[in-house]
Amino acid sequence: MTTSLHDGLDLEQVSELAAQLRVDSIRSSTSAGSGHPTSSLSAADLLATLMARHLRYDWDEPEAPGNDHLVFSKGHASPLLYSVFRAAGVVSEQELMEGYRRFDQRLEGHPTPVLPWVDVATGSLGQGLPDGVGIALAGKYLEKSPYRVWVLTGDSELAEGSMWEALATASHYQLTNLVTLVDVNRLGQRGETALGWDMDTYAARVEAFGARAVVIDGHDLDEIDEALALADGELDRPLVILARTLKGKGIPGVENESGWHGKPMPEDKAEEAIDALGGERSLQVRGPKPPTLEPAPHSPRGAVELPVFTPGEEVATRKAYGPALTALAEVDPRVVALDGEVSNSTGVADFVEAHPERFFEMFIAEQQMVAAATGLSSRGYLAFASTFAAFLTRAADFIRMAPVSRVDLRLVGSHAGVEIGADGPSQMGLEDLAMIAATQGSTVLYPSDATSTAALVAEMAELSGVSYLRTTRGGYPVLYGSEESFPVGGSKTLRSSEDDAVTLIGAGVTLHEALSAAEALAEDGVNARVIDAYSIKPLDGAGIREAVAATAGRVVVAEDHHAEGGLGAAVLAALASEPVTDLHLRHLAVDGVPGSGTTEQLLAWAGIDAAHIAAAARAALEG
Repeated sequence: MTTSLHDGLDLEQVSELAAQLRVDSIRSSTSAGSGHPTSSLSAADLLATLMARHLRYDWDEPEAPGNDHLVFSKGHASPLLYSVFRAAGVVSEQELMEGYRRFDQRLEGHPTPVLPWVDVATGSLGQGLPDGVGIALAGKYLEKSPYRVWVLTGDSELAEGSMWEALATASHYQLTNLVTLVDVNRLGQRGETALGWDMDTYAARVEAFGARAVVIDGHDLDEIDEALALADGELDRPLVILARTLKGKGIPGVENESGWHGKPMPEDKAEEAIDALGGERSLQVRGPKPPTLEPAPHSPRGAVELPVFTPGEEVATRKAYGPALTALAEVDPRVVALDGEVSNSTGVADFVEAHPERFFEMFIAEQQMVAAATGLSSRGYLAFASTFAAFLTRAADFIRMAPVSRVDLRLVGSHAGVEIGADGPSQMGLEDLAMIAATQGSTVLYPSDATSTAALVAEMAELSGVSYLRTTRGGYPVLYGSEESFPVGGSKTLRSSEDDAVTLIGAGVTLHEALSAAEALAEDGVNARVIDAYSIKPLDGAGIREAVAATAGRVVVAEDHHAEGGLGAAVLAALASEPVTDLHLRHLAVDGVPGSGTTEQLLAWAGIDAAHIAAAARAALEG
């Protein structure tokens, strides 16, 4: 029998709801044969109180602009979240019992936005709170909406540095619309956490990062309700509720015992646990309604007037990025920018000056930068995040999770490769192309001049998934006029003739070296075809195969990147898809750890300068 409960539940009814959430967490995980019921049981009182009395949400309209946002940073507690959805009446009893952790079903092992009530995917710990910061930034500064962002985290998760990056950022931006609920149940996967129930130390750390810490008994409904109600008042900083809880709460022989993490209860044990909790229930609960707000208007984007660069003038591609993004923002209010405290180097400083209200400084916190971009993207914004290419590797896991979250990330990495010169290897992004290319559904772009950079920034605004633009530190001649187009998946042929003997393929700095190599070869009477592979993923495979076939299989690929996973790997994959007869390929890439030096010295050391490209071409001609 189903009982419907509406606004204004008293705490006795909330207690019944909490028992239902515990029972359903046990039932669903036992039915699936896997899951994390004990991690769900510890937080059931928190979620029951939040859902029934404080979460302002229209369950029938998950896109309603006034809805609060609920992020399960401890995504392994998905049985609890799905039990909340069942209590709200949006997930059926059948789906909960037959769809959890099953192939081709919505109730995946960790929450993803395949469910309309989920904003971002979680489960890789340390990401939900940083993502929530991005959602809260959107609400406070862009939408100016009264919605709150509620984030449930675990205590084990607080070992992740990204959680403290998130609190520091939330404090800096005074995100009083962000409430973090920490389920301090003391037990991690293999035993006790580093701090156990040392609530004083947790609180001191939270306060040190600029948030307000409130310590409560996470099973005392009065204390929970009082703490959650603080979000309705005038907060002067982000709120963190530290709730002391028992893992497996309510289950004799399981409560507060190690060895139950990530283990469903066998059927006989589950029956005993459900009996101990008072049996199954079918309460349907919907808490307070959100304020009625009008959706933000989204007018069609107007024509973008990209900056114009004169062929022959020397412009660093990073210096073209900012003006292009600024031009895009002029015609699309959804465009926002983030940077890791290097905006004067990445080129985004132009945007900061033109649109300061749409720029978010993330300081030296690259994980938080990508997470904030994820949260902003989940709200429909076109978020461009930039830093040095090398430092994006810090956020690899956050980038990896973007396709799981079904969000569009637009990343820009400057100062890539040995080309940067004297700063040395710690600053040289030599893995970035491979890292992004390996991300599901990604796009990887590497322009060689200012004109193509500006055009590709505009192209990125239309892309879905993770897109990446690699820019260079030094200035190089503009190769293209403003009339040129640069479709994703295309390439440009800068030199060709009917009697070309070898194909030279480059991108970014190595394209300029390939052009110089072609000049040197021409002095020896050798004609070389030169291709600008500005789109590395997807690559212009057909164009590459055609050029290589025209030059009797003789081809040199040069890249300022390690040999694995970059331009050369993409070219080889394209050629392998339709094998070229009698292939003579030379792949020049960075091998070994560089040192400091001039750009010219380092390109020569890596064997990717014009002289080495020309030598490789001659070797290919010799077979």
